[in-house]
Amino acid sequence: MAQKPFQRNGKGSGFSKLIINLAMAAVCVSVMVMILATAIVKGYQHQVRDKLIGFNAPIQVSHLDLNNSFESLPIERDSIFEHLVARMDGIKFIQSYSTKAGIIKTEEAFEGIVLKGIGSNYNWDFISKHLVQGSLPNLSDSLPVNEVLISSITANRLGFKLEDNVFIYFIQNPPRVRKLKIVGIFDTGMGELDELYAYIDIRQVQKLNNWDISQISGYEIGLNQIEETNNKRNELAMITPYNMGLNSIFERYPALFDWLNLLDLNVVIILLLMVAVAAINMITALLILILERTQMIGLLKAMGAEDRQINKVFLWMASSIILRGLLLGNALGIGFALLQDKFGIIKLDQKAYYLNQVPVEINLLDLLNINFFAFVICLVILVIPVRLVSKVNPVKSIQFT
Repeated sequence: MAQKPFQRNGKGSGFSKLIINLAMAAVCVSVMVMILATAIVKGYQHQVRDKLIGFNAPIQVSHLDLNNSFESLPIERDSIFEHLVARMDGIKFIQSYSTKAGIIKTEEAFEGIVLKGIGSNYNWDFISKHLVQGSLPNLSDSLPVNEVLISSITANRLGFKLEDNVFIYFIQNPPRVRKLKIVGIFDTGMGELDELYAYIDIRQVQKLNNWDISQISGYEIGLNQIEETNNKRNELAMITPYNMGLNSIFERYPALFDWLNLLDLNVVIILLLMVAVAAINMITALLILILERTQMIGLLKAMGAEDRQINKVFLWMASSIILRGLLLGNALGIGFALLQDKFGIIKLDQKAYYLNQVPVEINLLDLLNINFFAFVICLVILVIPVRLVSKVNPVKSIQFT
């Protein structure tokens, strides 16, 4: 009895139907993993980068010396430079800052800390998102305020609570001490930076450094597009005073950004492995379909069908399997990503990864590239098993019908 050709739904029966479903499942899982891997790595890179920028700004201007400590030489505020920078395209803000290293002490313990003095024009967008208790320092008064914003790490280690008074000591000649009131506690997840910095009125730092009101440690310059950092740095170099040095966030933390960029290699490896899994399963499925339908192929050849025409039938069937796998894989991948983004189902150790949950960032261009290249590569590779059609001898195959 002759074997049935294809069923109307494009699937075989029995064992071949199982193989087709497995192949479709392999494509589905591969695409889902590729989408999630790309979304997670992109999300992780951007969130960690944004946290670093939140602490330091994309571009910093400071004294042109080789001193990388927190006791830097002062520069004079330059109103002309500030005005020129503020008028440049793509500049989000320019703000002055001053730093002072000290020791925060209790009766039982002490820790080193860097006081970052900021003014009323400071951009609080980043810190306000990570404020867990209290409020931001009030810097609008005409006189310096004795308020400090510390991290939850520092507060927990030294047993501080909101509204507590803290004593900070400064090793200088003569030694000095400041009594400050905790008005807010923040937690960004950037462990080392969190425990390092505290925010106070810039006028307090200027008094501690014996600077006048026009002297600062430097400027922080924010950008609308972080991707423009190097270009804007080059533009700023043309107007920066001779005694000031420029450096970008990528120059301040080269090792960390190199590590983040290295994650791209992991994504490439995952993509290649997943495409290989999908392609191998599709090849297996197509080989079984061709072998099961050897008699049908022989009959079609005996009736005058060319190898090219028969090849198209199998390739169309393979395309249908791949497309259904892609659609299901996209639905699952995007669905899991949206659930993670909204509910934060999978958590992370914030001390180790700087984030408290797995981040995701879905990019339309990435989705299009994944689907296009997965489909094309699988289809091109399937040309290899389809060539078996030309090996089928009509006479030998029909005689067993």
